[in-house]
Amino acid sequence: MAVIYADYSRARIGWFFGLSGWQLAIVSLTFLPIAWSMNSGAWISALLFALLWAVILLITITPVRGRSATGWATASLAFAVGGLTGWTKFRSKAGLGRADHLDEPDLPGILQGVKIHDGPPNGAMFTRTAIIQDHRSRTWAVTASVVHPGIGLKEVDERQRQGGGLSDLLDLAARTELIDEILLLVRTVPEDGAERDQWVTRHRRGAAATAARQINDELQTNLTRASVRTEAFVTIVVPEGRLSKEAKESGGGLDGRARVLYSLAAEVEAQLRGGMGMTAVKWLTSPELALVCRTGFAPGDRAGIVDALDSRTSDPDVNADIPWAMAGPSGADPVARHYSHDAWNSISSTIKLPVKGAAMGALAPVLTPTASGERRSFMVAYPILTQSAAQRQSATSGWAADIGEEMRNKAKVKQRTKSRDEADKVRRLDQKLARGNSLTRPYAVVTVTVPKTARASEYGRRLDASVRRAGFAPLRLDLAQDVGFASSTVPMGISLTRKGN
Repeated sequence: MAVIYADYSRARIGWFFGLSGWQLAIVSLTFLPIAWSMNSGAWISALLFALLWAVILLITITPVRGRSATGWATASLAFAVGGLTGWTKFRSKAGLGRADHLDEPDLPGILQGVKIHDGPPNGAMFTRTAIIQDHRSRTWAVTASVVHPGIGLKEVDERQRQGGGLSDLLDLAARTELIDEILLLVRTVPEDGAERDQWVTRHRRGAAATAARQINDELQTNLTRASVRTEAFVTIVVPEGRLSKEAKESGGGLDGRARVLYSLAAEVEAQLRGGMGMTAVKWLTSPELALVCRTGFAPGDRAGIVDALDSRTSDPDVNADIPWAMAGPSGADPVARHYSHDAWNSISSTIKLPVKGAAMGALAPVLTPTASGERRSFMVAYPILTQSAAQRQSATSGWAADIGEEMRNKAKVKQRTKSRDEADKVRRLDQKLARGNSLTRPYAVVTVTVPKTARASEYGRRLDASVRRAGFAPLRLDLAQDVGFASSTVPMGISLTRKGN
């Protein structure tokens, strides 16, 4: 028996027959020339204005693949201008021989505003957690590598308990009044067998070929091709506007901000290990985050990095760290329907939640690669609204639902089941907020990455098929593939929520 969750609704409900305020204003203002022409008796002008009004009505109201026609025109123009001027093309300083400071991140696109700081020593091991500062969105973040045993073999009660643990985590983040967003990111990569090869090298005795050794090698080769390895990360994001006030009480500056982030990370870690059942939570240092960033852009580099880390255990002179100047790709070019970085192509899509609800663990087919060399990843974002903003939205949505229902009754227009269900969910939302629950607008982005020798469009269709098989509807992030890739593959606090992203 699956645990189904369907108690989510639209962020805003149009109160005038489904139209929002700005849509109603545009429709009303553009109708004025028609009324003026009819009042003056200029029927030909009224007819021409009516045709123009119909076009404006179609552009304003009708969404096309998640955006209005106006939104598509604006995005297409910005994408074309960026391509013609060369703003969207990225070439790393290291690739051009101009990397003067190896500790400065050199990343493409939306990641260009990111700076990594080493936090003060913390804990029994005096580790220095990486503090991620995003100048573009004015946010601070920390990322943890987590291990979860999964819920595939869990009973219904355990699934409900862990689902409640996620809800408790969001409520905890809302009560801090600091955490703005929690990002959960999972990457499934084909197994390269690097750790297994090292173990065999250390433990195999004798050089003679035997039947047992041949069988073991053949099993390793076949199982490695069919195996995948999963990496999971949790990122908490705090806006500068909230963090600066608390940081002053902790000493100010970078150290003060780091102390506040450390305390928030400790609260989140306790909930991850407890209610959500994480078996391991490790907050990443700057070198570890650089390695995660590099393998995000180039999945094939992991085997060489693992070999270097193993060699360093016996030879301290081996440099296995990746400088931030080389953690990104040597070149990246966003295309309308995919993202090209080094020797790889990536395609990103967002997921639309089904009306009938989503079951816990339903996204598992999305993470399953369909061919060797294919990497799947997805990010689930939980933007958390403040209590005052949540109350305002609930009151506005409730008012819009009541007004819309009353206008339909006055006009004797039958209310559709979909509209009635949305109004009921809005009213239940107000009850939940009154009981102390938090309000979030979750969304998910999935990405498939393949070598440039493979057809990216074919793997994009396979990704869409996996999303539909899981019970969801995919929506390709056309003209924003670079942002979709950065948010769903590189755990550095990038999301689609903030303006400008």
